[in-house]
Amino acid sequence: MDIVGAIAGLIVLSPIMLAAAAAVKLSSPGPIIFRQERAGYGGRPFTFYKFRTMFKGAEATKDGLQPRNEQSGPVFKMTNDPRITPVGRFLRKTSIDELPQLWNVLRGHMSLVGPRPLPCEESDDCDGWQRRRLDLTPGLTGVWQVSGRCEIDFDEWVRMDIRYAEHRSLILDLKLLLTTVPAVLSGRGAR
Repeated sequence: MDIVGAIAGLIVLSPIMLAAAAAVKLSSPGPIIFRQERAGYGGRPFTFYKFRTMFKGAEATKDGLQPRNEQSGPVFKMTNDPRITPVGRFLRKTSIDELPQLWNVLRGHMSLVGPRPLPCEESDDCDGWQRRRLDLTPGLTGVWQVSGRCEIDFDEWVRMDIRYAEHRSLILDLKLLLTTVPAVLSGRGAR
């Protein structure tokens, strides 16, 4: 399902991805694709792809913004992050920035459905019980994404991932894939 879904997604969404790539390139200097090491299945690192939504060099300024972090736990989330470009704000709100992860799915580093992969340094800072989320291949979408994303505190986010792991099935995955579209269109919890 992952391979077929990723190939179909890459084909069907390629016009949107080409338009997003052009918008990123024309709107600010820097690469089109943002690459970051994320924690995959069992905590193994993999290179994660997104359309770049921040100004070039933005990662280096994250420590200075830490006092404005709005998310609990080891993750960093912030409303009106000054590092985000105007085009990046639109790409994030619509989740178009996530589409290059279909390549991660095709390569087997991610699944269509599963826990969201955290940057390695954030994953390393998780408490022991929170690391249970690494027992599954990370996903492009999942319970957290369709339940309000950044409106949910980190402990509840991890509990959602663990409940998903305990009850996962093809039917649940299909349901989560189908509810992803309205969740994305609503923009609820997107930052």
